[in-house]
Amino acid sequence: MNFSILEEIPRGGLESKDPTEILTWIIERFHPRLALSCSFGNPEGMVLLDMMHRIEPSSRVFVLDTGRMPQETYDLIDRVRDRYGKEVEVVLPDSDAVQCMVRKHGMNLFYESLEKRQLCCRLRKVEPNARFLAGLGAYVTGLRRGQNVTRTDVGKVEIDRANGDILKVNPLVDWSHDDVCQYVSARSVPVNRLHGQGYPSVGCAPCTRAIQAGEDPRAGRWWWENPDTKECGLHVGEESGGSGI
Repeated sequence: MNFSILEEIPRGGLESKDPTEILTWIIERFHPRLALSCSFGNPEGMVLLDMMHRIEPSSRVFVLDTGRMPQETYDLIDRVRDRYGKEVEVVLPDSDAVQCMVRKHGMNLFYESLEKRQLCCRLRKVEPNARFLAGLGAYVTGLRRGQNVTRTDVGKVEIDRANGDILKVNPLVDWSHDDVCQYVSARSVPVNRLHGQGYPSVGCAPCTRAIQAGEDPRAGRWWWENPDTKECGLHVGEESGGSGI
């Protein structure tokens, strides 16, 4: 990354700016070497996709297709293509690495231990993500501080040290869930059908379940694990070590 871009950040940083201001700033400076990382399993990503499209119709979006996603997620990808006329860049894992893992540990290794679950996430998500980001100068995510205990310190703009010191932009970090829902409703933004069936956050099919009334919104993700470890590796730990700007 050209660190001279950091000199252009408004005085006082971007923490006080709203999502549209942040997205406009980053799109003007990095498009087309900028893309939205969207799982199509959370409404936050869909909000950002809509915002970015309004600012720049040719803005880019990519999804990590792990090979284990529910049909409803694939359906939403096609709905986005139809609604926005946008090409969704689908990123696949290395097939040989996944085949080797499955032969050695079985199809459902992630239930056996934290280490095996992280191995699966690394091969299906973290490594393909790093490969795709190598061609970018910056990327956008739908992280919110209120989503999980592992995300309370996320900044609106960070340097992703693990992925070539590119900029990682998180415009919605200080939004509430209600803020997200209000935007979706006001703009008729398409979202994953599973949200209406008790799945507030949708990941791989075998690692996601519906939640009960009163449960934490992310209780359905890797529900068998300690909440302090419930990340895939894309946003915490040495894979994504960032520093706020």
